[in-house]
Amino acid sequence: MPGVVDEGVKFLQELDSFSGLRRRWLIKRESETSERYGKVPRLRNIDELLSFGIINLDKPPGPTSHEVVAWVKGLLGLRRAGHGGTLEPA
Repeated sequence: MPGVVDEGVKFLQELDSFSGLRRRWLIKRESETSERYGKVPRLRNIDELLSFGIINLDKPPGPTSHEVVAWVKGLLGLRRAGHGGTLEPA
């Protein structure tokens, strides 16, 4: 896949920029790979994003974490979804 390393580095640099970090990325070795083993998030189609993605959600007070997961599953037509950590407000 040509350009995968370049796309990956560009993605990491955008994450750094978004988070205010200033890191240099060093590529030790570039090699060919297959999409079977993953790909840069920006190159994923909508089905792949929904299958392997994460939703960063700021849950309002009131509904339980389980209710919010059920709503997300219904809205996105997903069979499986879950939450990690707490979704309770500060």
